Amino acid sequence: MNRKNTTELLLGDDVRAFYEQMDNRECKYKMLADDGSYYCRTVASPEGAWQNSHLHLHVTEHYLVQSGWIAYASYEGQSILHLRIVTEGQHIVVQPGVHHNLYMSAGSVIHTIKYGMNTGSDWTASPELDRLTQPLTEYQILHQYS
Repeated sequence: MNRKNTTELLLGDDVRAFYEQMDNRECKYKMLADDGSYYCRTVASPEGAWQNSHLHLHVTEHYLVQSGWIAYASYEGQSILHLRIVTEGQHIVVQPGVHHNLYMSAGSVIHTIKYGMNTGSDWTASPELDRLTQPLTEYQILHQYS
């Protein structure tokens, strides 16, 4: 997902805050510490949309749904797609090395905490999973996978 608009603010000696509006109109409010820990509040666009599939080698991600719902997709070899709907108050933890992607329903809000050896470059694209998720519509997600 490309960044459309980014603003940065230094909050202290070791914490920076960022605001980003992504190409899919998703808004991200981030806090990143020098030790690599990370918090992000993400507000989905007025239309549901997929993020970009990726994996982290050393980072664990904890997603919590505040409002709306998300679809969490993960990938195993041989194009085996696992998809789960996560609703308000539910959460999911993604371990390092797992190819994953999120579909955020219109206007949904999630909180993401990342921790581990986050060097800022521990994000690797997963084109294999994108090929499986990007064509899926919200209708297919809700009727074939829920």
